[in-house]
Amino acid sequence: MSDTSEPPEWSKPAAMAIPEGGVHPGEVESGRYGPVFPKTPACYGFTIVAKIIPGREGVFREHGRTLEHAVKDQPDILAPLKLHYLRWVLFEIKGETYFMYQGIFDTDFDKYTEDAVTLFSQSGISTVFENLEGFPADWKTNTPAFVEFVRAHQCSSFLEYGEYPYVSADEIKKALRVKAMFSQMLDQMQ
Repeated sequence: MSDTSEPPEWSKPAAMAIPEGGVHPGEVESGRYGPVFPKTPACYGFTIVAKIIPGREGVFREHGRTLEHAVKDQPDILAPLKLHYLRWVLFEIKGETYFMYQGIFDTDFDKYTEDAVTLFSQSGISTVFENLEGFPADWKTNTPAFVEFVRAHQCSSFLEYGEYPYVSADEIKKALRVKAMFSQMLDQMQ
């Protein structure tokens, strides 16, 4: 009996060109906080660029160390965000320091934002975004203001690529657990 089914979506790399504005014309879907950006081969994510309040550059590096220690002490602290990765970058433009936040995750923008507000409100760890010009002081109780800030500083990508497209972080971890168990089994057979 031959199998005529298509190979799984993750089995071959994929790329998606994204039009200006982040969504394909005619495909705009509204979420709780505005347009829902499409899932791409790299899953969901966003990049924001915002100016740092002058004199607070050191706070960003310290906050990075705070998160490093929080994850070391409680490895699943960021689990509600369903992250693949985060990248934080400080850079200068005309003598002023800017912050770039890049995150790739498995949930849509609305869910990620709500989960981030809840996580940071409950964990006692604040967001480093508080040190960005124009960030709302009431972000913990005003999710729409948080969303408005992020959307205003969003820099949409125009191409996203996935070597293993549309695969969730949980699926990747599961595959790695299966691989480890299989390796252990093979080691015991020798």
